[in-house]
Amino acid sequence: MSNLPEKMKAVVSYGPEDYRIEEVDRPKARSGEIIIKVEACGICGSDIKAYHGSDMYWAGENPWLKAPVIPGHEFYGTVVELGEGAAEKFKVAIGDRVTADQIVPCDECYFCQHGQYWMCEVHNIYGFQKDVAEGAMADYMRLGSTSRVHKIPESLSFEECSIIEPMACAVHTVQRAGIEFEDVVVLAGAGTLGLSMVQLIKLKTPKKLIVLDINEKRLEKAKKFGADLCLNPKEIDVIQKVKNLTGGYGCDVYIEATGSPVGVTQGLEMIRKLGRFVEFSVFGSETTTDWSVIGDRKELDIRGSHLGPYTYPVAIDLFERGLVSAEGMISATYSIDQFHEALDTAQGTNVIKVLIKP
Repeated sequence: MSNLPEKMKAVVSYGPEDYRIEEVDRPKARSGEIIIKVEACGICGSDIKAYHGSDMYWAGENPWLKAPVIPGHEFYGTVVELGEGAAEKFKVAIGDRVTADQIVPCDECYFCQHGQYWMCEVHNIYGFQKDVAEGAMADYMRLGSTSRVHKIPESLSFEECSIIEPMACAVHTVQRAGIEFEDVVVLAGAGTLGLSMVQLIKLKTPKKLIVLDINEKRLEKAKKFGADLCLNPKEIDVIQKVKNLTGGYGCDVYIEATGSPVGVTQGLEMIRKLGRFVEFSVFGSETTTDWSVIGDRKELDIRGSHLGPYTYPVAIDLFERGLVSAEGMISATYSIDQFHEALDTAQGTNVIKVLIKP
């Protein structure tokens, strides 16, 4: 579209704690690509860890995070430009509201060829690889030709649209947990992902849902969203409490969504023999534990959960039907110019989700 500006404002990551507000060239649609006007971009826990220099992103001679790059992978926006063939491929038009999976799969590797695109061997994620996967902390953003693009119905609110990405990830995690009616489920962590999981787990109707967090305001929100019991590990021996509630056996399912090493070791002790342990977190430091508890002592099922494969349409549908909510999950909204203030707020104790709204 000729009336779009040639330049735009963006956050640009150059290195740990070196994120700058700059005027950069606006992306333009090539064949099969979409340009969106970004409506909102959430600050994820992984963005915070990347900002502070976590080895996961910056270690080695060929770090996974390819700077300089525009960060941001929790986003939605309005279609403003379509490359050749994009309208037909993605079934979208100028003016449509859309989001996309965080990953830009190569569509050529073993995993992509077998329908497991979220484990793509190349693994470009929006906001972490320059040129091929620039993120959404900018006025405009390019969705690549291999993106998984999802149209958003007009009925969804700004808050709901802004939480689609975390909700999609939460759907995948809960699916991985394989929750049954008689299960006692413990969810550790009541941030944006955790609060999304609370609602989804409740839809599975387990025997009991117990939520753990050290933030009382988040626990209050978890209770409102359907948790049967909310416990603060700083105030009570949560391991003993869960065992007391389960005849000494421990919980059937433990979902780790804290990103803290203690969340792992606590869960391994709390879960019963033959239980299911689901890991969904990005860690800023290594976790050490005695692996014999997994095999020799408890024979646990350890299941990872990565991204939101095939679950964005599920999340959108659940919002549209009113079965999940974003109420109270957006704590603050900032402009691109206020990025550093937004980052500080996102690391506070009384917030859930902080947004950048260009």
